[in-house]
Parts: sequence; C-alpha cells; structure tokens
Amino acid sequence: MAGDLPEYYFRVRDNGAMVFRVDTENRQRRIEMDPIAVVNLNRDEIKPQGDRQLSETDVAEIRRWMAERRALLAMRDIDDIHRAVDYLNTTTQWIQSKATDAQLEEITDALLLAMHDLRSVLVRKKADRLMKR
Repeated sequence: MAGDLPEYYFRVRDNGAMVFRVDTENRQRRIEMDPIAVVNLNRDEIKPQGDRQLSETDVAEIRRWMAERRALLAMRDIDDIHRAVDYLNTTTQWIQSKATDAQLEEITDALLLAMHDLRSVLVRKKADRLMKR
C-alpha cells in the first residue's frame, strides 16, 4: 500500500490548498500526513508551515499541482458556461410548453433583468474584441 500513495497530499480549500507530506515509513506503519505549506492560487503564494524550510522538490511539486489545479479550474469555468447555455435552452422550452401563468409571474422579471445584463456585457465584450482587430 505504501508504494501506491503519493508523496504529497493537497487538501483543496478556497483559493488553494493545504499541502501535506505523506509518510508511511514510520515504526507504527501508519499513514502520517505532515502539514508542510499553504498554497494561495490567487496570489501565487506558497507559505511554509511554521518554521519549515521547503526543499526544491517540495516547491517543484507544489508548483506542478498549482498549474494542474489552475487548468482544472479553467476547464470547470468554461464547462459551467456551457451548462448555463443548456439551462437557458431548457428554461426556454419549459416556459414555452409547461409554465403556468403564476410561475411566469414569479420568474419573468428576474429572468428578463439577468438576460438584459448578460446581453449588455456580451455585446460590449464582442465590440471590444472587434475593435482590437
């Protein structure tokens, strides 16, 4: 089992992670997780825990994780937007085929304002992109 475990464990939290070194080479043959650093992705910071000095290997592994995590979060962001488009289409179908007058009364203003806001931002961003060409 010890050979299957990674050397580092990253406990994900808002904007980063708590980094642990995984140790299975102890007398009790227990898995020990020694906290070694805190990562903040937004500030691109790696803060060692306490008075600990991180090795070059520690920093390299943490930086590798940071790059992978950023890529994963970016992928999730665009996936969320694709899902939002699907939800808009599903919402349109629901409104057209199933919604009652009372349900429409409840959601119409909120949807119209959100859609107006979204359209305004999209038009402005598209105009900005076209002006850069």
